[in-house]
Amino acid sequence: MSLLAVSNLSVRYGDDAVVDGVSFSVGRGECVGLVGESGAGKTQAALSLLGLLPKNANITGNIVFDGIELANKSNKQLDPIRAMRVGMVFQDPMLALNPYLRVGKQLRQILLQHEMATGDDADRRVVEMLERVGLPDAGRQFRAYPHELSGGMRQRVMIASALICEPDLLIADEPTTALDVTVQAQILDLLEALRDETALLLITHDLGIVAGRCERLLVFNAGKLVESGATTSVFAAPESAHTKKLLAAALRVDRGEIPRPVSAKTVLAVESASVSYRDNSRQQLYAVRDVSLSLREAETLAIVGESGSGKSSLVRAVLGLIPMGAGRAVYAGEPLEGSVQSRAASQRRDLQLVFQNPAGALNPQMRVATLVGEPLLIHKPGLSAERRNERIVKILEKVGLDESYLRRFPHQLSGGQAQRVAIARALILQPKILICDEAVAALDGSVREQVLALLRKVQSESGLSTIFISHDLAVVRSISHRVAVMYLGRLIEVADTASLFSTPRHPYTKALLDASPIPDPLIAPVTAPLVGEVPSLVSPPSGCVFHPRCRFAEEACRSDRPQPRALGSALVACHKANEFTL
Repeated sequence: MSLLAVSNLSVRYGDDAVVDGVSFSVGRGECVGLVGESGAGKTQAALSLLGLLPKNANITGNIVFDGIELANKSNKQLDPIRAMRVGMVFQDPMLALNPYLRVGKQLRQILLQHEMATGDDADRRVVEMLERVGLPDAGRQFRAYPHELSGGMRQRVMIASALICEPDLLIADEPTTALDVTVQAQILDLLEALRDETALLLITHDLGIVAGRCERLLVFNAGKLVESGATTSVFAAPESAHTKKLLAAALRVDRGEIPRPVSAKTVLAVESASVSYRDNSRQQLYAVRDVSLSLREAETLAIVGESGSGKSSLVRAVLGLIPMGAGRAVYAGEPLEGSVQSRAASQRRDLQLVFQNPAGALNPQMRVATLVGEPLLIHKPGLSAERRNERIVKILEKVGLDESYLRRFPHQLSGGQAQRVAIARALILQPKILICDEAVAALDGSVREQVLALLRKVQSESGLSTIFISHDLAVVRSISHRVAVMYLGRLIEVADTASLFSTPRHPYTKALLDASPIPDPLIAPVTAPLVGEVPSLVSPPSGCVFHPRCRFAEEACRSDRPQPRALGSALVACHKANEFTL
């Protein structure tokens, strides 16, 4: 008998069915992957299992857990099941954790509520659980607030809270979406190691994760279950058109066409750039240290690295959104100086930025026509309303949106449509350089591929140069001509894409590649290649900033900072780069 059996489950809001007659099961100790694009109904189905949907949700069908019917039960009836028998890891731990309570107290409340421990025994069990999920200095983290932890550490706390009562079933809803690939690998290894006999329902849109971790696969589309079966069978011979579409859109770090190198003409040069901030105690934190880079005409230069590596701080300083403490940036032979407001109109027009989250970047009170046309009002004030509208329609068509979108507000757009609007707004001035800061991170596979194809098309037609910031190396492989790797504010490797992916020269670059999941169930997932967190900017390591996490580190690495040096066509900041093949 299955541990969880869901039969003909539907979730409706008024006349709209977000989950429509789905049936599936999860066996004891089994790991089942639930995949689908945004809006497919994955999270709604998961929340309905524990009665966590809003009151206006109409749930029909059966949800039987270990012989107990859970559908449409009261909170009082479900409370003995929640946490005790079924744990849940939510997608965004910052929203799921109480910001006003210390981490230890939040986990302690779970034990107290279910009468599993009290007093010092409860505190001891919480600390032990925090240690099991790999939190460094668990006693100190016990007293920390959620905002004092990194994203990876917060997700570990979420996993600890879900597992502390040793449930029979764990539901993990996109547990690694916002994490770097190295931290993602650690979290997935952690789930695998800690769940023991606990069954796992893993919800994700990343087929690479499912391929390496799940025995069975469920595919959702528009609220319906369109395919299910053994993961290897579904990957080898998908039956539904939607599954075939998802698999076709899945990018890989180990294969696929790589853009060829472009001309050597430099359009943007960054020379010895440094960026620093002051924390609450007035200490100087260096987010970027002595970074030099160049961007060529019609080239896409990817900048990769874990959170805190300085990627976004570097490009924001180049754009004048934050001060550049030292060094300079030169565009078309002219220095980019001062804040963005003080720069020449031509410089502001020629360098445009697409943010990661279009929902935060688009004014919710403006319609699409106004959002896209606003740059024209600023930079082309003499343009007639008719000509301005023509250009708005034309650029929307270029990004795959027709005139019907002109009067929509941002909340009336899907994630992919909103990102297209953001790109249209950046492209309407025909810039020479486009900076994409994690511009496809939150998009599903098929929508992501559409946006990437759009960027490639615009580049081929106009000679646009692009800086592409991402932590998804499969995306980087598919779109970039060269790659720059940053770690803790330092530039540690720069190489053309083909060379970097085939022959990485820095141990950190190799770790990033190894941590990237591959959408192929016949390839075993690599154990997390890095342990621990990125060191604090308050007290960065001496010598090579990567040495505390590097298995090749020697005494020289701890005391002497390596300077970038040429190895073939690559620049590598590693003392031992020419001594080993990674």
